[in-house]
Amino acid sequence: MTGWTGGERAVGDIAPTLAYYTDKVLFDEVWARPGLSRRDRSLATMSALVTLGAMDQLTFHLGYARDNGVTEEELIETITHLAFYTGWPRAMAAVAAARAAFAD
Repeated sequence: MTGWTGGERAVGDIAPTLAYYTDKVLFDEVWARPGLSRRDRSLATMSALVTLGAMDQLTFHLGYARDNGVTEEELIETITHLAFYTGWPRAMAAVAAARAAFAD
C-alpha cells in the first residue's frame, strides 16, 4: 500500500516531518516489509496499542486490521486474551474502542 497519506491528512499542517515519517517510512516501508503479513502486523500493532492504553490510535488500527483481513471476532478475542496480560481496564477501554470502530 504505497502512497499512504494518512499522516499528511492527520498532522501535516502542524507537524510535516512527523507526517512524512508516518506516511513514507512507517506505512510505505515498514508495513510493506516481507517478514510479516499486513494481517500479522495489524495484530501485533493493536496488541501494542492495547498494552499502552493508546485508545485514539487503537480505534484507527482496529479498522485498519479489518482492512488487512483480521475479523472482528479475532480482534475481540485478542483483546480478551490481552486482558490477562495488560489489565482489565485497558481491555475494557479497548472493547469500547472496538465498538466505535466496528460501528463505522
